[in-house]
Amino acid sequence: MQAKKRYLISLLTGAFLVLLFYFGGVVPGPAATGSRSRHGYNRPEQPWPHFSDPLQHLSPWDHSDTEDYNVHISPRQKRDVNSSVYKGKRCRMQSCFDFSLCQRNGFKVYVYPQQKGEKISESYQNILSTIEGSRFYTSDPGQACLFVLSLDTLDRDQLSPQYVHNLKTKVQSLPLWNNGRNHLIFNLYSGTWPDYTEDLGFDIGQAMLAKASISTENFRPNFDVSIPLFSKDHPRTGGDRGYLKYNTIPPFRKYMLVFKGKRYLTGIGSDTRNALYHVHNAEDVVLLTTCKHGKDWQKHKDARCDKDNAEYEKYDYREMLHNSTFCLVPRGRRLGSFRFLEALQAACVPVMLSNGWELPFSEVIDWNTAAVIGDERLLLQIPSTVRSIHQDKILALRQQTQFLWEAYFSSVEKIVLTTLEIIQDRVLQQTSRSNLMWNSHPGGLFTLPHYSSYLGDFPFFYAELGIKPNPKFTAVIHAVTPLVSQSQPILKLLVSVARSQYCAQIIVLWNCDKPLPAKHRWPATSVPIIVIEGENKVMSSRFQPYDSIISDAVLSLDEDTVLSTTEVDFAFTVWQSFPERIVGYPARSHFWDNNKERWGYTSKWTNDYSMVLTGAAIYHRYYHFLYSHFLPSSLKSMVDQLANCEDILMNFLVSAVTKLPPIKVTQKKHLSKPSNIVHLFLLRQTCMNKFASWFGGMPLVHSQMRLDPVLFKDQVSILRKKYREIERL
Repeated sequence: MQAKKRYLISLLTGAFLVLLFYFGGVVPGPAATGSRSRHGYNRPEQPWPHFSDPLQHLSPWDHSDTEDYNVHISPRQKRDVNSSVYKGKRCRMQSCFDFSLCQRNGFKVYVYPQQKGEKISESYQNILSTIEGSRFYTSDPGQACLFVLSLDTLDRDQLSPQYVHNLKTKVQSLPLWNNGRNHLIFNLYSGTWPDYTEDLGFDIGQAMLAKASISTENFRPNFDVSIPLFSKDHPRTGGDRGYLKYNTIPPFRKYMLVFKGKRYLTGIGSDTRNALYHVHNAEDVVLLTTCKHGKDWQKHKDARCDKDNAEYEKYDYREMLHNSTFCLVPRGRRLGSFRFLEALQAACVPVMLSNGWELPFSEVIDWNTAAVIGDERLLLQIPSTVRSIHQDKILALRQQTQFLWEAYFSSVEKIVLTTLEIIQDRVLQQTSRSNLMWNSHPGGLFTLPHYSSYLGDFPFFYAELGIKPNPKFTAVIHAVTPLVSQSQPILKLLVSVARSQYCAQIIVLWNCDKPLPAKHRWPATSVPIIVIEGENKVMSSRFQPYDSIISDAVLSLDEDTVLSTTEVDFAFTVWQSFPERIVGYPARSHFWDNNKERWGYTSKWTNDYSMVLTGAAIYHRYYHFLYSHFLPSSLKSMVDQLANCEDILMNFLVSAVTKLPPIKVTQKKHLSKPSNIVHLFLLRQTCMNKFASWFGGMPLVHSQMRLDPVLFKDQVSILRKKYREIERL
């Protein structure tokens, strides 16, 4: 009898354990130390970082696991949504991109012609205009590597007035669609009320997505590109600079942490926003929400709405934004929000609380250097976490927000070009940019990888690498006048430059219509003189990246420039301390003419300047490459047609890259002025305004700094002076 009882108890116990195991009540194997993901791996719980630790991502989080997501979407609905949007969910560059289209003509982008009667939003028009004005654009689909639709795909919310109907049929009818292969689709808004899923409403096939608010679940690594959500008022080009004042110490502001935004009462939304009142203290942590949004908000108001609304009205959002150290960026209806870009520009360190959001340009940007990336489940720990971050780290974070804002986010143009550059790096992997290039000044857009794969070949990384530029320079003399006399200024200039101890070689760029002079016409010098004919004999040819230039530094000279060997030596020694800037003698300035509402150009002798003319200037040879391959053909064609303004365009370019003024060396007063100076100045003013329009603003920076030799003009013996000849000028 006892044996039967034991047998029955054992049988029941075994059956009970089997049932527990079947329904997930018992997890076999060792006990998990962290939360278990739906993929079966253990996710260790990670503490918030201390100020001495690098700010790392916390546990990866799938937004579909959150309560507010599951309330509105059943498993079947989620499967249907994912299958309808991402039939090519497993797409990667190797499987869904045809690299052979890029082998013949490089990375070229084709934009479909706009169809009659199709409405297009201003934001999408800005995107298409940016592509069409870029160096990537081709009007020939046969030369294209990447294709962009002219159909507006930015807003796929069915309740939006910008929503394009019947997009599925329109896309499928395109003759070049090819199931989306080698296509790029831009999107800012997807899904609609109340669930706001990532459904675009049509099958994207094998196309890549450049999408805002994209989740890590649906993001296809190294195939899609996560872009920021930007408003219709976001500038097309240029954009305002960040608001951080240089060397702002201490880095703390009036508020430690702020947020002001909507609190969602119905439909999908952020539970985090509904819980912000728990950490709001109305002192240094000001987190405000309002129920006043939507026409029927009063129907859904709760007991806290009146109090929240009253507190919300007490504070000005802009004042908070510009006077806070940290800005909370929680998700709203969708994963991304406008506050992300607003915080970056305001130098307010973003505190990201949007679990499952693939951050913008995450493929190339290290967001741990510019943001605090948290977990929505750890909301109550936020105040103590941000207070624990050391002020040195805060300053570094704020400075990086300014760099990232100005490099990649301040305009629609920069967002679009960054997207294209990321895709180009994938296509041309052998010349892709390094992480350092993307995350340090001047950024990936100005660091063209097909110039060099070695950081030391660029003028921006000498300090970080602990190296110095080449100790010699190459002089490039622009010649446009026939050589008829041995007393011409160009011959005297050749002799003077060749005597410099830093001169490696002299290149005479022959842009004259007459044939090249015989070799014996040139003076005998201790350095080689190379005479080459300019490409098409146009002004822009003086800035071609000639293979003959062997040094880092280029001394650019006009044929009639008068410089002594001492002046050349001194200018070069100054440039060695400022290798990323233009260093030289003749200076000019720009100003805003209120009467004409345009930029003006002046050569008046003042303490203020913003340009150093390339008729007697030294700069890094990389700027020849950037001038030739970065600037659009329209600006260079203007320079060539006018046979003028190339020096202004070079100054615009260098200042746009460095955000710094040029360096003026010893005041040189003996400069000849042309007889038609009034006409010349009007011409150059026209150039300046055309250039400013393309750059999206005025990149030139004013300066009052002038570098003179030590003891120059001092009442000491001439024998004690290193640059003696300058004394006699």
